[in-house]
Amino acid sequence: MPSAKPNLLFLIADDHAGYVLGAAGNKMASTPNLDRLAAEGTRFAANTCNSPVCTPSRQSILTGLYPHAAGVTTLKTALSEDKTTIADLLTADGYQTATFGKMHFNSPGKDGMHGFSTAFTEDRVNQGWQKSVGRPRPPWRPFRDPARTWLNSDKAALPFRDEEMKSTWQLEQAKTWLTQHHKDAPFAMWFSIQEPHSPFDFPSEDAQRFQPERFPVPKVGPEDSWQIPIIFKDLSPQEKQGIIAAYYSSTTFLDRNMGRMLKHLDQLGLRENTLVVYMADHGYSLGQHGRFEKHCFYQPAMHVPLVFRMPGKIASGKTINRPTESVDVATTITRLLGLKNQLPKTHGRDLFTGPAREDIFSVYLENEEACLIWEQWKLIYTTGKRKRTDGYETENPTPGQIVRLYDRRHDPGEFTNVAKKYPALVLTLTRRLEEKFLSTHPETGLSLDDYLRPRDVS
Repeated sequence: MPSAKPNLLFLIADDHAGYVLGAAGNKMASTPNLDRLAAEGTRFAANTCNSPVCTPSRQSILTGLYPHAAGVTTLKTALSEDKTTIADLLTADGYQTATFGKMHFNSPGKDGMHGFSTAFTEDRVNQGWQKSVGRPRPPWRPFRDPARTWLNSDKAALPFRDEEMKSTWQLEQAKTWLTQHHKDAPFAMWFSIQEPHSPFDFPSEDAQRFQPERFPVPKVGPEDSWQIPIIFKDLSPQEKQGIIAAYYSSTTFLDRNMGRMLKHLDQLGLRENTLVVYMADHGYSLGQHGRFEKHCFYQPAMHVPLVFRMPGKIASGKTINRPTESVDVATTITRLLGLKNQLPKTHGRDLFTGPAREDIFSVYLENEEACLIWEQWKLIYTTGKRKRTDGYETENPTPGQIVRLYDRRHDPGEFTNVAKKYPALVLTLTRRLEEKFLSTHPETGLSLDDYLRPRDVS
């Protein structure tokens, strides 16, 4: 018999923007399975990542700590084994824990790492899939090839059928594990696939699903020129449309595999006793402000889809519009599953029962910048001292301090910097931003610029 304890199925995508979702009102998106999940659970419509880059964001979600406190501040940083994760708590409470797919631990996968008894991480997935499919995927060479190439502006499908795709193969491994283990003890499984991360993979069956000319190219604002990365400057309108169509195609493939996992859960009779969480690590810009990536604080890159479903315990068909943060997810899971232990330290709060946040906080330390959202205002503070090493260099790589303030109520596209118009408000919000670091950083008494330096501390 399945365990009386509730199970956990944690579904996470890579680079899935919160606005590319039918449930969010996007009529162009084809996401029927995720839309159904949202209708069966509660969707947090204004959830924001705590870092618009994969590794810091993912480890923040897993530890319930802001990136600088988790000790993971850049894409290449490995999560230290001495950091307690939500998987550690689950294992201690008798759960069978497993992860299948992309975790960005930045170290070789081995069973037992970071609380996961089975750790079938991306390196193991890549090796297993390559052996299974018997032929390599086409090369992907970001920054070495022109952006039009590595962002798939031709909207080219991979030369694989759906059943040959890596994420579909990974799905089958996860389904097998679940079939074999769900009767032994309560389970907590992470299923994390790479879609719709560039180059926006999708199988041959989806080659004609979206026509690029259907997608309007987002307008670039009058203040955008200085901040557009050089690599995007020469993209034509047609190439931009192709990139957007490829992203939507990849999102459809993502939705299909998430739907297959949810169907398998149902077939095993586990639906009623399983907490399902769906989210992404961060959002993604599809031409807004001239960018095709994350790595910035414009809202398309920050907005993360987030859905909780738990029959009988979480309201169905409900949308919560108040601002929330991804760091809140681990704390919420701990309470919903009734775990015996808590995270030793957390910056999260329960999404359902905790107090509403007064502000929203996010960092991108690779570029020495941070963001604070308070009421209708968004403050973005950048030291301007660090030349970017992430590939998104601008024409003025070290411009000096930049402070931007956007009135999102009257300027939802974030096109007009009003910092000079409201100097007192800028000072207040900058102090609040500094206080966020002072109250959460392992080091004390530093200046805001010092806190923004990317380094790994514990």
